[in-house]
Amino acid sequence: MRKIAIVMGDGSDAVKLTAKLRHTPTADAIWAALPISGSANTWGDEVYFDIGVSCALESDAKTVLNAGEIAYWAAGNAIAIGYGPTPVSVGDEIRLISDANVWADAVDDVAICRNVSGDMPVTVSAV
Repeated sequence: MRKIAIVMGDGSDAVKLTAKLRHTPTADAIWAALPISGSANTWGDEVYFDIGVSCALESDAKTVLNAGEIAYWAAGNAIAIGYGPTPVSVGDEIRLISDANVWADAVDDVAICRNVSGDMPVTVSAV
C-alpha cells in the first residue's frame, strides 16, 4: 500500500498528515511526481496547494467530500484537504468550489489542518 506524508509548516509547529493512496490515475500521477513542494493557501476550512501536476477529471470526481478524503482540484492543479465548511458549503458539508478527484484517504484526523495558515511551506513525500 502506498502512503504519503504531507507536512505543512516548519519545525515543532508543523502540521503532519499521513494518507493512503487510492488506486486511481490521479494517485499514480501524484506518486510519480514525489517529492512535491508548495505553499499552503486556505479557503474556509480547506487547505490547498499547487503541485505542478496536471490530471484530468475522473468519472467519479465530486464537489462534496467526506472528512478525510484528499482531493486533487484539477482547475487549480492543486491538492485540496477539506476539514469543514468552505464559503460555498451548505451547512457543515465540506464543499469544494468545483469537482475534484479523490485520490487518497487521510490516516490522521484532517481537523489538525485548522493549524495551517496561508503561505506555510508544504512538502509531500512517500512514506
